Amino acid sequence: MTSETKPVPRRNPVCVYIGEDLRRYAFGNGHPFGPDRMDAFWHEACRQGLDAAVCVRHPVTAGRDDLTRFHDPRYIDRLVAMSSHGNGYLDSGDTPAFQGVYEAAAFVVGTTLDACRRLMDGECRRAFIPIAGLHHARRAAAAGFCAVNDCGVAIEYLKSECALSRIAYVDIDAHHGDGVYYGFESDAAVVFADVHEDGRFLYPGTGHAHERGRDEAAGSKLNMPMPPDADDAQFLAAWQRVEAFVDAARPEFILFQCGADSLAGDPITHLRYSSAAHAHAAERLCAIADRHAGGRLLAMGGGGYNRRNLALAWTAVLDRLVACT
Repeated sequence: MTSETKPVPRRNPVCVYIGEDLRRYAFGNGHPFGPDRMDAFWHEACRQGLDAAVCVRHPVTAGRDDLTRFHDPRYIDRLVAMSSHGNGYLDSGDTPAFQGVYEAAAFVVGTTLDACRRLMDGECRRAFIPIAGLHHARRAAAAGFCAVNDCGVAIEYLKSECALSRIAYVDIDAHHGDGVYYGFESDAAVVFADVHEDGRFLYPGTGHAHERGRDEAAGSKLNMPMPPDADDAQFLAAWQRVEAFVDAARPEFILFQCGADSLAGDPITHLRYSSAAHAHAAERLCAIADRHAGGRLLAMGGGGYNRRNLALAWTAVLDRLVACT
């Protein structure tokens, strides 16, 4: 019996999205964001027996109207055109175009939206998507390996279609989630908390502690820049503030970008966490989701370019989602 046909092990299960259409969002073998990232995670999850404790779902595509919930239609036109010929870069040099990049990105967005819908409908209590959490793309531009911003699309969907007014976005990727922050900097409905490597030392150079939101959203954002070589103890100290901030907001839905590039040994970052940091954050967010959001917690893999690290970090998150459901 395959994981696709295993019976749901419990009521309100954890949904995990696995499939070729997610694997396609990658920039070729040898690239840090290569096509083997999803498999590295899923092989470890199966080795640990987590596949038997979750409900495996197939990726789902999004329509153009879904993408333009967050993105400028003119940018989507450009993305479609560059996807057709597959040459050049979608940004200033970080995000290569390839033939089919639009279709691959649409599957990331559609899968994130499908998870949101299932969580809102009560079909599942938690969900995990390994190839998701593309947090750098701006409303009108690609950035940092992110052709689109599925997080931003999900937030717009939860606001407009589900009438939510308190949506928490929590990000522990080593890189600041700038596309989400600046996309909702003046939106008080989005409670934003981000623990990341200090932008003075790492792309994208943003996420300073004084950036707390603007206008009516002033104070609704929390940026926690960490020094290079910060370890688990420093993360846990910062996390206490994040947890109190998010809990006080009483979120109706939690989006958790759990990038694994904050673990020691990542080839392009300088933090030194272990997977225990990710497990702790996931467990504490589950508790907050249970108190305020009917359990609704969507975890997205985000970055992570050491394959062993991402396998350990993401399975640590998934293990906590299962244990706390």
